[in-house]
Amino acid sequence: MTEWITVETADGPMRVHTARPDAPADRAVIVLQEAFGVNDHIQDITRRFAARGFLALAPDLFHRTGITTLGYDQHAEAMPLIGAIGPDAITTDIGAVLDHLAGEGVPAARTAVVGFCFGGRAAFTAATTIPGLAATVVFYGPGIAAGPHAVLDRAGAIDAPMLLHVGADDPTIPADQVKAIDAVLQNAGTDHEQHVYDDAGHAFACDARPHMYRPGPADTAWTRTHAFLDRHLPARS
Repeated sequence: MTEWITVETADGPMRVHTARPDAPADRAVIVLQEAFGVNDHIQDITRRFAARGFLALAPDLFHRTGITTLGYDQHAEAMPLIGAIGPDAITTDIGAVLDHLAGEGVPAARTAVVGFCFGGRAAFTAATTIPGLAATVVFYGPGIAAGPHAVLDRAGAIDAPMLLHVGADDPTIPADQVKAIDAVLQNAGTDHEQHVYDDAGHAFACDARPHMYRPGPADTAWTRTHAFLDRHLPARS
């Protein structure tokens, strides 16, 4: 079952697309959008997680602007929107979703955060500001190591296991930033894996964008993601 719900935040109401599995769930995944909003692709990802037994929620991180979604051809319009969403706003929004989940009986310790593109940066940010998460997964998140909202210097606060996926040909996350992320997480003692995929660029796992989608690397990244989540957030019988 899927539905839109409204969650109150300190900055006003926020729509959240929610997908529920057939049986009541005691574990959840918060899915964080690309730069284009909670569009059909992100909604589809919530359904995929629900099919695997997770309660999946995708908060509308654009709720402060009145804009809901943008087309994939509206990259120029998306950039200032995601540029305006810094660590405090991300923490506010994900914290509100976690409060909602707690009200449903699902604590942060049974919740993972999975983000894509801008949402990857948001997922990493959440891991640095919100303690006690079960796991974090970052799909090609630019702006973690450099940029106005870089939070790599806060990596010492991360206490959740982290999995990162990066395309070797992704111009938004150059090799020096990939190495910097790995080095900082290692020095911080973070339980993490970072995988770099050959013949893959930005958004390589987005099957809604055929010109960017790379089935081989995408399948491998998803297989690793599911195994990672099942390891750190196992289903309870």
